[in-house]
Formats: sequence, C-alpha cells, structure tokens
Amino acid sequence: MAIRSLIINPGSTSTKISVFDEEEPVLDKTLRHSTEEIAQFADIYAQKDFRKEIILNALKEENIDLATINVCVGRGGLLRPMPGGTYEVTDELYQDLHHAPQGDHASNLGGILAREIGDTIGVPAYIVDPVVVDELQPVARISGVPEIERVSIDHPLNQKAMARRWAGSVGKKLEDVTVIVVHMGGGTSTGLHVNGKMIDVYAAFNGDGAFSPERANGVPALALVELCFSGKFTKEEMKKKIIGGGGFNAYIGTNDMREVEKMIDAGDEKVKLIRDAFIYQIAKNIGALATVVQGRVDQIILTGGIAHDKVVTDAITKSVEFLAPVTVYAGEAEQLALAQGALRVMKGEEKAQQY
Repeated sequence: MAIRSLIINPGSTSTKISVFDEEEPVLDKTLRHSTEEIAQFADIYAQKDFRKEIILNALKEENIDLATINVCVGRGGLLRPMPGGTYEVTDELYQDLHHAPQGDHASNLGGILAREIGDTIGVPAYIVDPVVVDELQPVARISGVPEIERVSIDHPLNQKAMARRWAGSVGKKLEDVTVIVVHMGGGTSTGLHVNGKMIDVYAAFNGDGAFSPERANGVPALALVELCFSGKFTKEEMKKKIIGGGGFNAYIGTNDMREVEKMIDAGDEKVKLIRDAFIYQIAKNIGALATVVQGRVDQIILTGGIAHDKVVTDAITKSVEFLAPVTVYAGEAEQLALAQGALRVMKGEEKAQQY
C-alpha cells in the first residue's frame, strides 16, 4: 500500500500543505494568513494552535481522512547546526524548535505542527534537511577573523534534492557524485556536494557570495564597517540593507526577475548592468568552488525560481560549462523533497537521524 505523507511548510504569512501518496501529489494548497491574524500572537510558537486548526479544517474540506496519513513531515527551522538527513521530531528537537537557538522563524513551526498532528493520529513525525544543515569541512570555516566562523545557513533542502535528482538521472546515488548546485531565489546559495555532503557553500543567509534579489551578501568588509558606524543607520536598518532590502531591491527597487527582464527589454542599461553583475558573481562562485576539488566536477545544477529565466541560465552556462556540463532544474520542489526524505526512512533506505 502506498505511503501517504502530510507535508507542512509554514511561511511568515502562509502555511503550505501537501499530501502525497508515495511521490504522487494528492493535495497541494497554500493557506494564507492576514497580517492582522498573525499580529495578534506574541511570537511564532504562539501561532501553532491557530495554524494547526486551519490545517485540520483544510484537510477536512478536501476530504482527506487523517486516518489515512502514515507520516507527518515539517519544514525544519533554525535549530543547532546539524548534518543533512531526515530527523525524527524527538522531544529535544521539538523543544529547540520552540526555543529557537538560532532565531525565531516561521519554519520552526513545521516540525512542531508535524509532531503534534502526528501524535494525535499515532504516526511518526520528521523534518528533512533544515536550513541549518552544516557539513562544511574544517578549512572552509576559517573566515580570517577569529571571532567570526563561516557557517552554513542556506537552502540544503532544495540543493540536496536537486543533486539527488541529477544523480538518479544518471543511475547513481548522491554519495557517488561531485556536483555544484546553485539555488537562485530571493536569496541565493552555491554549494559544493561531495560524497553526499555539502562541504563548502556560498551561503544565502549570513552575507556570503553573490548578491541576490533581496540580499547584499559579499559586501567589502571595511566599507561595510564604515557604513555601520556612520551614524546614518540603526543596527536594524543595516540588517535590512543586507537581508531583505539588499541586492536588486536596493539597486532597482524590485526583487522580481520578470520585471527586471521587462525593464531591460525596454532599454534600461542600469538594470541590465545589475542583472549582468548577478550572473557574473554567480559564475565566480561556481568557479571558486570548483577549485576545491581541482576542477573534478561531474555536473553543475542551476535551480530555484530564477532558473526559469533562460537569459540568466544561458549566460551562467556560457561562463562555466568549460568546468562541467550544466543542468537546469527550474523552480523548487520543497514539498516533494520533504515527502521523499520521509519515504527514504519509511522504506528503510536511510536511518532517521537523531538530533
């Protein structure tokens, strides 16, 4: 009988839910929450019962019987750094999702809701490759400032899923290939995957590598220090300049690549320069990571929402295809990747990791 999974992926003002029979989607729905609804709660954890009720009501409306669910899977949140894999939502993991050692984020609710709904119906609950997956090799952690260590907070769920997808397409496992994966969305990350581990990465969250539609990332350090102490901006305003208000947003006032291409088609040379700089920096990141393995890269994979933009993917491909062939997997299949992670454990192909 097919294994049926309930997938829960909370965002700041939405909760995306899916139901899969094995890898076939039965339901895919985004439940929207107004700013006013969210504002009534003191913190992220306080939203859990509100969101759980909405999820259960939506399943009922779609005639999904909870008794048919075999496993609940949530998006992982800002936990302590951990290796990649599928993790059982144990009491300790639940508590860390609640108390948020690396920050309060809506994704923390994924594992919490999966565990609570799973407990209600007597099925296991898991998270898969949360954003804090950190498999950097020791030499990659050195930043040049002893007080600051390079860490990995980025897009491991989609990165590993796309690397695994390509490996499968050539009859191999993730552990058998060396690939560079570029996730391009509101944030970007470029990861080097060797023997199933992401051993180095230009990470999206903590100011590393190419800028993106919403993030500044690799800004010259001394100039950034001067700006921080200029007296013109508060600490929170500076954070916003780097995450959320940086990149394309800062230069041209939009984070939508479709709008970017329209402006370029209309003859806007400044916008073209910014778009080309984005391509340039992504290609540099790919080239730099290739040196870590002396150029022995099996495949370069471009993924995420921006991978729908053929102008961008063609330009990156032209710059880096001398290193390895390039595959484009446009978009991101996070819901499916979460279901696949649970399936590997439920079918005995992998052991569930313990937090």
